[in-house]
Amino acid sequence: MADDYRGVVGAFPYAFRASDSRLFRSYVVLGGLLTVAVSLLFVAALIGVIAATTGGPGGSLTLSRSFFAVVGLFVVVPLVAPVLFVARRHRRRRERGESADGPYDAALAAAGYLFVGALYLGLVISVPPAQQTTPDGPLAPVVAALYALPQLAGVGPPLVAAALVVVLHRWLR
Repeated sequence: MADDYRGVVGAFPYAFRASDSRLFRSYVVLGGLLTVAVSLLFVAALIGVIAATTGGPGGSLTLSRSFFAVVGLFVVVPLVAPVLFVARRHRRRRERGESADGPYDAALAAAGYLFVGALYLGLVISVPPAQQTTPDGPLAPVVAALYALPQLAGVGPPLVAAALVVVLHRWLR
């Protein structure tokens, strides 16, 4: 099939063309740009971690490098998942001659946008105290409350949002 995609990179233009949902199409663009930006950021940071830890003993340093790469995957995979799920659904339904109409595309786009927001929320929560600025403006109480949370709580919002992507995929398919 000439309209088929090959791999992760090809899924983005395929899903964009196959979906009628404007919300989903906007997520394909934003999700793709964010995926590239986050991937480049993690690769640059991993190079920095490797450069800072060269010449040292193995063991825990090797484990920290691997952990850094795994964290990068846990950020990138939920960004890409809505696009991959929708591309797969459209491809399979076209193969069977079925229509892929319904709320699936828009729901996964909304879940993808929610993950992006949750990722930002998690980053705000996990800002080290030395780098926190005094919040001002109408959201100052919210930011102050997020700063007051333990840094480990910053993992929660992205995990919940990533789980929501999977739950919506299972529920609506």
